Amino acid sequence: MTTLTLGFAFIGLLVLLVLAGMQIAYALLGVAFVGIWVIRDNLGLAFRMLELTAYSGIADYLFATIPLFVLMGLLVSVSNVGRDTFEVAEELLRRLICGLGVATVAANTVFAAVTGVSIASAAVFTRVAVPEMKRHGYRAAFAAGTVAGSSVLGMLIPPSLLLIIYGVLAEVSIGGMFIAGIVPGLMLAGGFVAMLMTVTVLFPRFVLTDPKASRERRADRTTKRMPLGTMVAKLVPIVVLVVLVLGGLYTGYFTPTEAGGVGAFGALVVALARRSLDRRKLWQVMKQTGVISVSILLLLIAASFYSRMLSIAGLPNAIADLVAQSGFGPYGFLLLYTIIILLMGMILDSTSILLIMVPIAAPIALGMGFDLSHFGIVTVLAVEIGLLTPPFGLSVFTVHSTLDDPDVSIEQVFSATMPFIGVMLLVLILVALFPITATLFL
Repeated sequence: MTTLTLGFAFIGLLVLLVLAGMQIAYALLGVAFVGIWVIRDNLGLAFRMLELTAYSGIADYLFATIPLFVLMGLLVSVSNVGRDTFEVAEELLRRLICGLGVATVAANTVFAAVTGVSIASAAVFTRVAVPEMKRHGYRAAFAAGTVAGSSVLGMLIPPSLLLIIYGVLAEVSIGGMFIAGIVPGLMLAGGFVAMLMTVTVLFPRFVLTDPKASRERRADRTTKRMPLGTMVAKLVPIVVLVVLVLGGLYTGYFTPTEAGGVGAFGALVVALARRSLDRRKLWQVMKQTGVISVSILLLLIAASFYSRMLSIAGLPNAIADLVAQSGFGPYGFLLLYTIIILLMGMILDSTSILLIMVPIAAPIALGMGFDLSHFGIVTVLAVEIGLLTPPFGLSVFTVHSTLDDPDVSIEQVFSATMPFIGVMLLVLILVALFPITATLFL
């Protein structure tokens, strides 16, 4: 067998191992180790490359962004900042058509700017937004679907862990990836708002249990309003964090690592000021930060080792030659790549897809003239759709398990997220066809 054939065989083996239930990090390490050993027929070389990868794979100062942003997100979640953000958005937007749905999207957009994790957003707003939407006459399944659908903003609006992982795998600037995510993230949030209002007008019974009563409730002006001072007090913490982290990052005053440190410190101050962080919660936050960060860093070491195996097999160059000879052209390749990711999203989680696909596809995309920041936004958008598509749908399962409502089935939540998937596909097409949406501020 040629080295190229062996390379393809090992990719197939990797996918089979992941589908069989093996953790992605161990699957990547095992397949890469055996691959280097078999391709070069040198067990000692495989051990040496594993040693070098483990030592140098995450030694860079840049990798400190991961635990710092994770810590910031967990501290923000503990501080009930998400609840306060939703309450202010509800107050300002409730008189709009589908006002609470729009408020959920708005709150998720702001919350995403300081957490970077879709699952955190899904868990927080399921507890906060769904009961309030049900109380105002929204169908429980629609409320749950709105939270699940809008939670994906956490992985596109910077700072985002997926953008960090992509930046590391593709060897592009993480700060640049954050900047590239601004316009597509706002496009996605705006698309969700327009879709919610349109669906409510055209299909009111899909959204509301009693459309007439909901209209009357929305028009009721006797409801007690939240004082302006209270709104400001609730918004100050998250606004300060957004300005500290994103403002410092985009002006060039902070590096991504420094922005993560400042954000984590700011989130700690907020948590302490609100007295929401006792000794037990602090220990839980620190432990969760360690578990999540070590898991991600181990994945990056494994992905780096896997990438070296692919290079030894000559796979990226061979696939690039095959694509060039097929006559697909750059956008034909992008279409095929996106379809593969969408299909993989039905059976694999977001991180696994990035770890498997980016080491192969990024060199090919660069050779075909794509800006890797633009290519990364397309990749993350396609990967994020997988958080909502059955049978995996991690965000949907997170919302359903947090909801704890026996009257709402997982199938109903998946059905309610379909309009969000439609918006995401539209934004994906627009970003793919118009690179300036990702490169405008670069």
